[in-house]
Amino acid sequence: MRFLRHGLAVLLLAYSSLAAAVLEIEIIGAGENQIPIALVPFGGDEKLAAEINGIVAADLQRSGLFRLVDSAGKSPHEPGEVDYADWQVRGADALSIGIVQTLPDGRIEAGFRLLDAVKQTDLGGHAVSAAKGQVRAVGHRIADLIYEKLTGDRGVFSTRIVYVNRQDSRYKLIVADSDGYNEQVLLSLNEPIMSPAWSPDGSHLAYVSFENGHAAVYVQSLYTRQRKLIANFEGSNSAPAWSPDGALMAVVLTRDGSSQIYLVRPDGSNLRRMTFSGAIDTEPHFSPDGQHLLFASDRGGSVQIYRMAVSGGPAERMTFGGGNNYSPRYRHDGKAFVFTHRESGQFYIATQDFQSGQMELLTAGGWEKKPTYAPNGKLILYASEGRGRGILATVSSDGRVKQHMFTQSGDAREPVWGPLP
Repeated sequence: MRFLRHGLAVLLLAYSSLAAAVLEIEIIGAGENQIPIALVPFGGDEKLAAEINGIVAADLQRSGLFRLVDSAGKSPHEPGEVDYADWQVRGADALSIGIVQTLPDGRIEAGFRLLDAVKQTDLGGHAVSAAKGQVRAVGHRIADLIYEKLTGDRGVFSTRIVYVNRQDSRYKLIVADSDGYNEQVLLSLNEPIMSPAWSPDGSHLAYVSFENGHAAVYVQSLYTRQRKLIANFEGSNSAPAWSPDGALMAVVLTRDGSSQIYLVRPDGSNLRRMTFSGAIDTEPHFSPDGQHLLFASDRGGSVQIYRMAVSGGPAERMTFGGGNNYSPRYRHDGKAFVFTHRESGQFYIATQDFQSGQMELLTAGGWEKKPTYAPNGKLILYASEGRGRGILATVSSDGRVKQHMFTQSGDAREPVWGPLP
């Protein structure tokens, strides 16, 4: 196991929460080498402790990288109370202990320590606090810290996702925590909503709405709910994508004929055309350094993935072989991308790294579309089908761990994983 250096992390959270879960999560498979960890129930406020422990446990299990070790009959809350030999017998490589309390001002504070049961060492202490009622935020942050300490990668349990839910003729743009809780309906229309895209800081969403009779691109604040129409040209306006610094957006317009890629500022100014193929160029996505765009195009006959410099110039074809490829999205480190691969009537989630150029299929095939990486690159969120309706799904970057995420009602589509908070 790789561990980060010890330290104290304090989290202050102040956003509103709802209690109900939007998504029912079904986990399939597990990582090749799971880390056995015991989550000792926190001391202090028993009700808060039970809630937080349940949230942390669910988060770690969803990752597929951890195996929970039974802590029944043991309740140490300080390092000096830990019998390491007993935890080794139970098969734990690590354990967390701590105390949770409600402060005089109503805030929740959880202090915990992570211990290495094998080396019998203290891996560091953390204090996580949040506003009254933000129990889930505390649990997610603790899970993030444990994940990072034991894997060396950033945890993404505190992140959010956005997706479109369709029920009959009603479309809702929904933002939720990564586990489906704290649902917020950002927009509800009787016309289609498509292609949501997070701003780099997570404060705004761009999306396509048909409320005016044709596809137009809007940008909306998650905090004020204010909306701005940024692309409403004659024809279709679609597929918005933000640059990493938030200064530019790529959009797809048919104002000059076929679908072509343009750059525009988030306020709708300074429109500049990027592609001039005469074919259908669509679904752009910026590289993490902001220097390149990936996009899908049928300029070569079949639909394939291309890359071009934001500064302009020729496009380079990235995918080859049989089938068609759509919806490319860069990984957070810029070394690979994920996309939808279609062959023999089946849609698959696939990845390809830039160095080898080799495609790897991560799913078994079916109706699997619109993939998007978690901000640590370890999970991929996508649209799928199950129980006769549209659902969300995730697959680990190695294809070993899968989750099906079922909405309480309606069809879920167009998912996008949000940035780190």
